[in-house]
Amino acid sequence: MVDFNIRFCYALKMPRKARLDAPGALHHIIIRGIGRRKIFWDDTDRDNFLQRLGGILTETRTACYGWAFIPNHVHILLRTGLTPLATVMRRLLTGYAMGFNRRHRRHGHLFQNRYKSILCQEDPYLLELVRYIHLNPLRAKLVSDLKQLDRFRYCGHSVIMGKRSNAWQDVDYVLRRYGDKVNEARRRYQQYVQTGIARGRRPDLVGGGLVRSIGGWSAVKALRGADARMKGDERILGNGDFVKQVLEAGNEKLERRYFYQARGYDLNWLVNRVAQVLGMDRQDVLRAGKYVKTVNARSVLCYWATRELGISTVQLATQLKLAQSTVSQSVLRGEKIVSKNGLNLLKNRK
Repeated sequence: MVDFNIRFCYALKMPRKARLDAPGALHHIIIRGIGRRKIFWDDTDRDNFLQRLGGILTETRTACYGWAFIPNHVHILLRTGLTPLATVMRRLLTGYAMGFNRRHRRHGHLFQNRYKSILCQEDPYLLELVRYIHLNPLRAKLVSDLKQLDRFRYCGHSVIMGKRSNAWQDVDYVLRRYGDKVNEARRRYQQYVQTGIARGRRPDLVGGGLVRSIGGWSAVKALRGADARMKGDERILGNGDFVKQVLEAGNEKLERRYFYQARGYDLNWLVNRVAQVLGMDRQDVLRAGKYVKTVNARSVLCYWATRELGISTVQLATQLKLAQSTVSQSVLRGEKIVSKNGLNLLKNRK
């Protein structure tokens, strides 16, 4: 019997697809150096990346459950907050690459063209992924055994084990899966990690095609004529129902954007719409300063612009003449205002 609670993805090479993301989505991020070259030359590089990662995750309220730095790649397991994944990663990778090139007096790309982001079904994959990611330094022979991994500086495992601290890593969320008492939970977590060592590399968690995932061509042939229906997508780790739900939600989001674009609804239209919904004059929506009504209106504008019209925070910052960090904060604030007051972009104000 084929186990469908696995990662479905196409074995054939497909055109590049849009990233899948939504507030609350769990992502396994893999960042690789271009041509598999090193992205960390020494501990100063690692510390710079770590500090930048922690600062951005804290500022954007993006939860992180696991991470590991290998000389030529990085693994991160995070949950998207109200700041889109693309914004978080752009800030992280662009800032680090610029600093790396300055420090080492080099030019050109540091990372592969695209980081890999896999949207994951939380159950049963959260603990599997935390373990897989945290065993990477051992598989890469950066440490010799689990005892050394417990104290390894550049991996989230040492934080979960209480040997190091990171305010931005959500240790409690992971440990609660193993028990209510911290010491007992850590012991059970470590046992779980220990059992994962013998399992080796896990292509089913990070790569491989549909054929490999379901057990080879014989398994595929066995499905012919059966009622089993599969959804496939290399961007998703989860069972068939989860994949279907994610793709449908993504399509709905794209359809809304196409709806607005087809009608010529742009930022200029949105400014007028926000003014109408909030009962304000257009100029007050765009007014400079920290007046409460203006700040709230601008926040709603930024939220709807990013979530509904698909305008990036970089574009908004340029057009509104604001810092990108200000726009990101406005998006967070705007989501709360829209939710609290039941505001709707297309319907009349409630």
